[in-house]
Amino acid sequence: MERYAHYSDSNRITLPLIDVAIIFVAFRVAGFLLLDTWQFANQASFFVAFALLWWILSREYANIFRLDRLISYSEKLGYVLRTFLVHGLLLFGVGLLLRMQWLPLPHLATVYGFAIVGVVLGRFVLAFCYRLYTRHFAQPHSRFIIVGASESGQKLYYFLRAHDSDGTQFKGFFADGDVPPALRHLVQGSVAEVQEYCRRTPIDEIYFALPLTQQSLIEELTAFAAENFLSLRIVPDYHGTLGQDVKMYYCDHLPVLTVRREPLSMWTNLVLKRTFDIGFSLLIICGVFPVLLPLLALAIKIDSPGPVFFKQLRPGRRNQLFPCYKLRTMVHNHGRPEEQATRADPRVTKVGRYLRKYNLDELPQFFNVLLGHMSVVGPRPNLVSQLEEYSKHIRTYRLRHAVLPGITGYAQVHGWRGETRAPNAMEKRVEYDLKYLENWSFGLDLRIIGKTVRNIVHGEENAY
Repeated sequence: MERYAHYSDSNRITLPLIDVAIIFVAFRVAGFLLLDTWQFANQASFFVAFALLWWILSREYANIFRLDRLISYSEKLGYVLRTFLVHGLLLFGVGLLLRMQWLPLPHLATVYGFAIVGVVLGRFVLAFCYRLYTRHFAQPHSRFIIVGASESGQKLYYFLRAHDSDGTQFKGFFADGDVPPALRHLVQGSVAEVQEYCRRTPIDEIYFALPLTQQSLIEELTAFAAENFLSLRIVPDYHGTLGQDVKMYYCDHLPVLTVRREPLSMWTNLVLKRTFDIGFSLLIICGVFPVLLPLLALAIKIDSPGPVFFKQLRPGRRNQLFPCYKLRTMVHNHGRPEEQATRADPRVTKVGRYLRKYNLDELPQFFNVLLGHMSVVGPRPNLVSQLEEYSKHIRTYRLRHAVLPGITGYAQVHGWRGETRAPNAMEKRVEYDLKYLENWSFGLDLRIIGKTVRNIVHGEENAY
């Protein structure tokens, strides 16, 4: 349905004309109410500039012309107010640049007030009348079926039902295989029965919502639609085509697909995350370390001989090795640096067990954050031996190293930390790490930090 992608060409002319008429009335009413010496005839050029700029801007913002239910009332209001804001900024800028003769500020504000109220009310009245007409008088402009009950087909059905139920008439799904229970009563037949159904039932459009790999079926339905004066629309089922979720974004008007959502590939998000990392690390280093570290260092030295700090190379972003700092929790020179700690591990000291349980051994990693090796939140840096081992049989393992590792992480606050010898333990950790990468937000980082603080207070069962 082209009307869903493009607004009516007639609206592009009639609605701006109505707007100009409303703006003209706004000018006259403002002049009448303020009772000043301003005369419309003397300022006709200002009205022309005002109305012409609105005409140009309103044509640029396509959704201003939408009257159907695909655009809600709140969205319509938002579009109109946004356009008036841009209008005011541009008019003010052009006026300063060209040194135009301005209306008195109270007069100009009154004109804008009446114009905004008038245009908004006009849009709402027109939209209401359109919906009233389509509901009670007009025939549905589209009778359609959906071939395939895929995720994209279901989304299309629910969207049109919610937004344009008066202007469309859904005739049913045609699907093979499993169909969600809530939609089974809407299935009219199998995919092979589409053509026969269209021959005996008035149909305007066919939506194809199956994987794009079914090229022969697409060609067959394309030819059938052309012969029977039907419109064939393709709703790409990328999940069925590629076997995994697909994200879409736009470069100008060009759609670009990606099989993974990567919020941290945007430089604005990276700057935000890095700024927080520096600020938070400085807060901990300057506020907590002077009090806590001397006490922990003294406890470590009294408990067992050896250095206070422990340094080990760990794979970081893009598998680049970096020196990861920790408080020492094992006996010095035990000879097994690449072996994971286990429950009741004899290498772990008495103080070390306490430090591990409450995550205090990770405190020196705030220096790593400040140096740019790590982030406060991110996938935990595993051992080098783990990188080599798990990369062989977990296909997505290396993806977790697309970002800086973290002192705490999404997997850790959900209980997936500690020893990974149990079946699927590392797979679950990687799964949560990738969820973090694909769903990152600044708010998510704050929630993970909050859960980490709570775990520090209560201690963690899997930390040993």
